[in-house]
Amino acid sequence: MINLKLPKLLLKPVGRAIADFSMIKTGDKILLAVSGGKDSLSLFYILRHFQATSPVKFKLGVVTIDPQVEGFEPQALEVFFKKFNTPYFFEVFPILEQAKKSMNGDSYCSFCARIKRGLMYKVARIKGYNVLALGQHLDDLCESLIMSMFHNGKIQTMKAHYINDSKDLRIIRPMAYVRERQLVDFAKSADLPVIADSCPACYKMPSEREYFKKWLLSEEKRVPNLYKNLLSAMKPILDEVSKI
Repeated sequence: MINLKLPKLLLKPVGRAIADFSMIKTGDKILLAVSGGKDSLSLFYILRHFQATSPVKFKLGVVTIDPQVEGFEPQALEVFFKKFNTPYFFEVFPILEQAKKSMNGDSYCSFCARIKRGLMYKVARIKGYNVLALGQHLDDLCESLIMSMFHNGKIQTMKAHYINDSKDLRIIRPMAYVRERQLVDFAKSADLPVIADSCPACYKMPSEREYFKKWLLSEEKRVPNLYKNLLSAMKPILDEVSKI
């Protein structure tokens, strides 16, 4: 599994996104957020491939945040990453308990994402990483776009490449052009050590995102180029870095 062969259907769109948005520069130290889901584990193998083959040399580390949610057992990831010559960091924080005390008018998923992001930033700063890589894909970006338009009246989505508020870290989403179904196929064929129900609290609470995911996939049957068209519409707003 360490020398896993990656399909061109994954490598090509990731390579194109990295180039289009100038995500990786020589000398970068990239910290990859790995939850144990198919997306982040797939991105780990993809970034290792580019680390070995690209003329742009960069370092790679991995961080996992354990939110101490019942049913989520990410400890197996530490055993898995010991097989690789990749630094691995593990942070524990009782996010669900903190949410009960501090959450005010926000969804649990949004609160959790915000806390996790802060912990990832902390690890990156302490360990000397200047880039944080996240595993969201094209389906995620399209869902965020439609949700923002429906609920907020704004044309917004997740950025493919941006700088955090403190201006000391760049955040990249190398799989911005990758469809989720490609990752599902890869995870199955490669037998990735995916942790089932990597966020049990979210699985117990069907979300708006799940509704729009199903809606978009249903519409894609009627409009086969739907996701390609949405990507074309989003592309001008995906890169924040080049505008600074």
